[in-house]
Amino acid sequence: MNKKKAVPYILIILAIILMVVGINRGDLKGVLNKSVHICMECIGIG
Repeated sequence: MNKKKAVPYILIILAIILMVVGINRGDLKGVLNKSVHICMECIGIG
């Protein structure tokens, strides 16, 4: 496999690793909470 074909796979693996680390640290709840508040502000409810 050449370098150009390997880069997307490396980035996908890195993204999955970072997501797992974030979930294990408990950051998922904070991110979802912030996204709900931003969405509510965008539609004018919050």
